[in-house]
Amino acid sequence: MPNPTAAMLVIGDEILSGRTRDANMHHLAGQLTEAGIGLEEVRVVSDDHDRIVAAVRALSEGYDHVFTSGGIGPTHDDITADAIGAAFGAHVDVREDARALLEAHYARTGSDLNAARLRMARIPDGATLIDNPVSTAPGFKLGNVHVMAGVPSVFNAMVASVLPTLTGGVPLLSETLRVERGEGDLAGPLGVVAAEMPELSFGSYPFQKDGVYGSNIVVRGPDRAALQIAISRLERALAL
Repeated sequence: MPNPTAAMLVIGDEILSGRTRDANMHHLAGQLTEAGIGLEEVRVVSDDHDRIVAAVRALSEGYDHVFTSGGIGPTHDDITADAIGAAFGAHVDVREDARALLEAHYARTGSDLNAARLRMARIPDGATLIDNPVSTAPGFKLGNVHVMAGVPSVFNAMVASVLPTLTGGVPLLSETLRVERGEGDLAGPLGVVAAEMPELSFGSYPFQKDGVYGSNIVVRGPDRAALQIAISRLERALAL
């Protein structure tokens, strides 16, 4: 049985404007790889209701799991909850369990649960909450879409909350062969070995540093022994 598939939707004008560098995709990809869930697509959309709705619908239909980051904070441009609700035809309003979490949190910190902060308790009908041990304001899951914060420390904590609830597959392993030759010299032998072992994934990633250029050939798959065989065949084919 093939491993489950996943996609990620990164939401926020600040990502597309270059003001903020996204770190969440890198973290999610690593965690999903270890869980045996293949991250196959990542999209970035602006804080635009209709674009978010369209992206959520497309990704939800195409993959087993969808993970979003960004847009569930207290400000006017945090519209992800409403867009997710619209994508699934679910009404969005303040949920009492989410309100209770925020009330307790702000009581402990001596702050008021004002109207802006209460926006973070707006959850679509039918959703289940995702725990946020960092700043309390919950994410949520609706259908196969996991809606999480954009702040990396909070996003990472939410991923840790979600992953144990998912059924993964066989974790993907990798082996790397560094070759100090141009890709034009590698392409033929690499293509032959890749055709001989279609159960594995082969990639070539060129580098140039301190006057040295070449490629890192990365082989991925679920079987460590098969990876080692592939590396040995590459070494022979390239006369290393």
